[in-house]
Amino acid sequence: MVTKEEVIEVLKTCYDPEIPINIIDLGLVYGIEVKEDRVHIKMTLTMPGCPMGELITENVKRKVEAIGGVKEAKIELVWDPPWTPDRISEEAMKRITE
Repeated sequence: MVTKEEVIEVLKTCYDPEIPINIIDLGLVYGIEVKEDRVHIKMTLTMPGCPMGELITENVKRKVEAIGGVKEAKIELVWDPPWTPDRISEEAMKRITE
């Protein structure tokens, strides 16, 4: 059975093409729920109407569904709370400010 930790590791390989930081470190993922062979991810984008939004969510879905034991990944875009740069991880912030 897939674990939340495995899903997180895969999500660390998903990037917003406009920002060289993975979606976990960007703080775009608000929740991950694993129930047997199904994964439900609540995430947001850096802004509503993000031109890369569809590409990002499709990439997340494809990569999560490629994890052994995952039958289906549901990606739910949420806008509350709105994303702000405060959600960027400390480690990622150091990389972009160097």
